[in-house]
Amino acid sequence: MLEKNLQNLGMSEKEAKVYLALLQVDSASATELSRTTDIKRPTVYVIIESLAEKGLVSETTVGKRTQFQAESPERLETYVERRKQELNEQSKELKSDVIPQLRSMQRGTGERPVVKYYEGHEGVLSILDEFSRSESEDKMLHILFPFDMLQEKFTKQERDRYRQIRLDRGVSARAVYTSKEKNVLPKQEKSEAVWLDASKYPIQCDVGVFGDKVRVSILGDTVSGVYIQSPEFAETIRSLINFVYDTKKKSAAGEEE
Repeated sequence: MLEKNLQNLGMSEKEAKVYLALLQVDSASATELSRTTDIKRPTVYVIIESLAEKGLVSETTVGKRTQFQAESPERLETYVERRKQELNEQSKELKSDVIPQLRSMQRGTGERPVVKYYEGHEGVLSILDEFSRSESEDKMLHILFPFDMLQEKFTKQERDRYRQIRLDRGVSARAVYTSKEKNVLPKQEKSEAVWLDASKYPIQCDVGVFGDKVRVSILGDTVSGVYIQSPEFAETIRSLINFVYDTKKKSAAGEEE
């Protein structure tokens, strides 16, 4: 159990074995550690060096022999704090440098799209998780959805969760939605929407477009979904949503006049 705990903190299996073996004695040689842990002696030296770099093992001399001893378990807190700092730095580097470079290497326009299929309620929620955390330079989410059907298929907690993720990431939303009653969608922060009569336009899918990605949740008797990554397809669906939105807005402005 302790070995697993130490591995969860970032040690390898062999590092955990050597560290635990040293904790149980005042000090030990590489030969003794090899015998205790059943790890080959050359490998023990490599592990000792790694643990020393982590600040968890030190070297001492007993007579003419080189021995090793474990540092206090409290040193693990220092080790974990250092790892947290390193991970924070790696996370910053990942966002600012690595991801942009990897994205520039990603398949270009006109190539085969990436398509994933999902089945069931949990499958569709997994689409929403992946989709809502995806990246795009354009911070505008375009949505087309049947309001009444979403109310039936997903709980308020589930719907609120993904709206909050969007808001936390500073993403705006432009929505075209259908419902039996007019203007039932509550006003939301960083969101603009137009209504269509569900009796005239019986939409039965929840569609979202963000960057070069499109998610489609099919809200039939069995909920399922598709996740498509394709710049061409995303731009096509986004243009259609914008067309409906702009047309409806102009129509509403004409009625007010």
